[in-house]
Amino acid sequence: MTSASPQGNSGSPDKNRATAAALLPLVGGAANITSVAHCMTRLRLGIKDRSLVQDDALKALPAVMGVVEDDTYQIVLGPGTVARVTPVFEELVEEERTAAPEPQATGPAPAAGTTGAAAPTSPTGSSHPSGSSDGPGAPGDPAPLTPLTADELAAQGAAIKARRKAANATPFKLFLRRIANIFVPLIPALIGCGIIAGINGLLTNLGWLPALVPALTAIASGFMALIAVFVGFNTAKEFGGTPILGGAVAAIIVFPGVANITAFGQKLSPGQGGVLGALGAAVLAVYIEKWCRKWVPESLDVLVTPTLTVLLTGLVTIFGLMYAAGEVSSAIGTAANWLLAHGGALAGFVLGGLFLPLVMLGLHQALIPIHTTLIEQQSYTVLLPILAMAGAGQVGAAVAVYLRLPRNGSIRTTIKSALPAGFLGVGEPLIYGVSLPLGRPFITACVGGAFGGAFVGLFNQLGTAVGSTAIGPSGWALFPLLKGNHDLGTTAVIYAVGLLAGYVVGFLATYFFGFSKQMLTDLNTDTTRAPVAGGTAPGTSATGGDTAAAKAPAAV
Repeated sequence: MTSASPQGNSGSPDKNRATAAALLPLVGGAANITSVAHCMTRLRLGIKDRSLVQDDALKALPAVMGVVEDDTYQIVLGPGTVARVTPVFEELVEEERTAAPEPQATGPAPAAGTTGAAAPTSPTGSSHPSGSSDGPGAPGDPAPLTPLTADELAAQGAAIKARRKAANATPFKLFLRRIANIFVPLIPALIGCGIIAGINGLLTNLGWLPALVPALTAIASGFMALIAVFVGFNTAKEFGGTPILGGAVAAIIVFPGVANITAFGQKLSPGQGGVLGALGAAVLAVYIEKWCRKWVPESLDVLVTPTLTVLLTGLVTIFGLMYAAGEVSSAIGTAANWLLAHGGALAGFVLGGLFLPLVMLGLHQALIPIHTTLIEQQSYTVLLPILAMAGAGQVGAAVAVYLRLPRNGSIRTTIKSALPAGFLGVGEPLIYGVSLPLGRPFITACVGGAFGGAFVGLFNQLGTAVGSTAIGPSGWALFPLLKGNHDLGTTAVIYAVGLLAGYVVGFLATYFFGFSKQMLTDLNTDTTRAPVAGGTAPGTSATGGDTAAAKAPAAV
């Protein structure tokens, strides 16, 4: 399987620098950047003036798979590539700021194809002439003036994301986003250690390299043994405290000496409360630290504030949080195992079918600490392989759309460019570029995910657990991280058949039920001669690159 990114060899320093150099002026230059970070697939930028960002020009770059506007401006570069481009981009930002500390930017650079040229939306949010909110060409709608192209689908996807962003800006969902910001930076370590743990398990089962096994065990387990410290550090940073103080109070939880302490009539155990306890301790430390900064005299601040923060938070953690968080963590593990043991097929059907709507509502972020807690308790999460089936349904639906619209070259181009990423578990280009704007195919894709989840859940119910040692990857990329209560071969086969079920049901549901007759009439039309705004040919941008819609926007 080739990389999901079309840029080729992402390991070339020259290519990475060229990508970073191409991105910087299109986001308004260094003066328009307030922060730079990256996750698994995206370069995340804090932007001062949104009007200076040239969306269409960015999407037309060969290395860019899409863009997402959320609390930060996110440029999708793909796994691996983003980790190489980000430090180079930071260097270029610093160089530009050094050369011109206070550049004046008065407006967006003139460029063909900006977001201002997007097709107008109807009151229902659709940019299609029919104004249908149930996908283009719903029964009873007037025929469109021009064939629907991938550019129009991309505009509809952008409008949907804008509405979703506004709807998700509630205090509860913003809190969930902050929780996600704590755990997402841990994903690379979880993946690396998870893969090493899988290799170590394979060597142990085969009896190979017995002298190496203890070393690999230490390498794979070291991070998980101290994950609470990293959670505490990130929590304090996210909530505006001193990160090292957050790490210090979280370290109390994993300190072996807590085994000598009794709380609530019980001996504490190292690690009790886990990541949830660390999160709670760090949040408390932030509030105590802020209180101290407000009331402690400046002359004593450097001595008194950290001392009181660690002391007071430590006492509350030892004699309260560790026990309480430990009970909650145990309840999460018990509930997850009970749910899949007694209602595995039904639970898998519901989880696999509703995961993408949860993503749209921003509620999926609540699952991240649950996954991490399960991994900490039993070395794998049984929920992730089930939720991964949602992406399989999207892939199957996309293939059906491709076959049902043989004349619409624009949409077919989008699907062809996004399918490799979809197989590797990066489903957002298919979701926002194809299925969600069309309406019905998104629903039928969720049906495919539901059946794939039901299959994996059924085997959990029958006693064969299928889990993942890390969070983040999905699709085929999850195979190296699979783990369960049986041998790796059995676990991998169940997961693979679950993916196949998601592909097949998603395809069949979309092929037979994903289009009305009017939708097929509107969509199954040759778009190669259809005029587009600005006079450029479909499939190309005004800058001469590939169409932005062919690299549809993505979102986590």
